Amino acid sequence: MTDELPSRVIGGVAFVGRGSGPVKTLAGFKKGHHSLPDTANAVTNAFLGKICAGELAEEAERLFQEVRTALEYKRKDVSLSVTSPSAVLTAKDFTLEITYALEEGDPARYAVTTTLRELHDVAVARREEFSQVFAGRFTELSFALKKGARVEAVIDAIEALDGEGGLAVRFPSDCRDCTISVTGVEAEVRCTGGALEVVFPRGLAPAELIDAFTAVRDAFQISKALRGLIA
Repeated sequence: MTDELPSRVIGGVAFVGRGSGPVKTLAGFKKGHHSLPDTANAVTNAFLGKICAGELAEEAERLFQEVRTALEYKRKDVSLSVTSPSAVLTAKDFTLEITYALEEGDPARYAVTTTLRELHDVAVARREEFSQVFAGRFTELSFALKKGARVEAVIDAIEALDGEGGLAVRFPSDCRDCTISVTGVEAEVRCTGGALEVVFPRGLAPAELIDAFTAVRDAFQISKALRGLIA
């Protein structure tokens, strides 16, 4: 099985990494002057954008320099735009976005999402230099489905296998999504209807996530209904 992505069914792919921390630990938060947010909304996220500006700018600049050096990009090949709470690094082979936002369930904490998208050639992710820059950064590989998929149909297809092929599925009562596990694959696959997300319990380099996707795709070949999702 090659790295070539099934463009007939997949509209886009993104590598996603997630982090978090207490708002009060950000350099821009001044104890005795600032109050911790008690809700996540436009106003409080604008406040977050002000106090996380230092950390965001520092991280974005570090990645810019590492990407430029490791991949031997010239000035015209890569650029960086920082408008807190987001930063966008645009390279000739991909786009990387870093975004800070308050956690909905606990607004005294912030979440940081790093998304690598618009990867023009999967072979770039196989380069050793690329893996070194992004080692341990991503925990999810997300595929947008062009036509979508009925979650109920995915569940039924896996249950019909009765464990054959090492596939198992779990889901909530309203079937809004489902989580698929594959024997021998560390990742789990979350199907939301509009996307398939290969999720790992730890951060990996892009090439390692691609390897996991290949293993999942191989496992899906056992069922015609599942094969149509990512083949």
